[in-house]
Amino acid sequence: MGFTIGGIREMRSSSRRRARSTEISAVAEYTGLWGWDVVPGARAVRAGSGRTDCSCGADDCPSPGAHPLAFGEELVAGAGWEKAAAAWAETPGAAILLPVGRSFDLLDVPEAAGRNALARLERMGLPLGPVAVAPTGRALFFVAPGAAGQLPDLLYRMGWDDASLDLRSLGPGDHLTAPPSDLGGHGPVRWLRPPTLDTAGRPPQARLMVGTLAYACNRSAV
Repeated sequence: MGFTIGGIREMRSSSRRRARSTEISAVAEYTGLWGWDVVPGARAVRAGSGRTDCSCGADDCPSPGAHPLAFGEELVAGAGWEKAAAAWAETPGAAILLPVGRSFDLLDVPEAAGRNALARLERMGLPLGPVAVAPTGRALFFVAPGAAGQLPDLLYRMGWDDASLDLRSLGPGDHLTAPPSDLGGHGPVRWLRPPTLDTAGRPPQARLMVGTLAYACNRSAV
């Protein structure tokens, strides 16, 4: 079958509509089903000479495509499809960002260590929350709010404070780029362990998994 210019344009337009519909569905799911706040975020824009610019328009943006839009409308938990569609109509193409430190904090480890730790935690039968994987090679474990402030003390009490671990926490003031959005031009964020009704609103306490994550990070660094 041959292609025409009009046909190609229609295909591209249809693809953009599907992408936008997918994003709006994800936003409505995050706010309405999982009970999370959502913020429209900037997107990375490919420029000449391999440079990555930010859709926010700042020439010296420190984190292209990985921060909230200053003029974007935050959607609070409970917002449905109509509110999500209206908000994203004001910021077409915006990335989906979840504010950290409200419903959850995050424990951030290398992806390989995260996958090993997740398998071990599942075998142990411990309660788990959602886990996201970033295209930059990081795994992000959802834990109860407060983990960011507790992590140094937890590592100390578990004997890991002297180890050089690639393990950090994200808390108030941080944002997670959520699936299916692109992270800074590197590619889409994915779910390694998707949220469920049982886990989205009740992520586990960090103390239940810090030891296993620290062990996996230590092993992966050897």
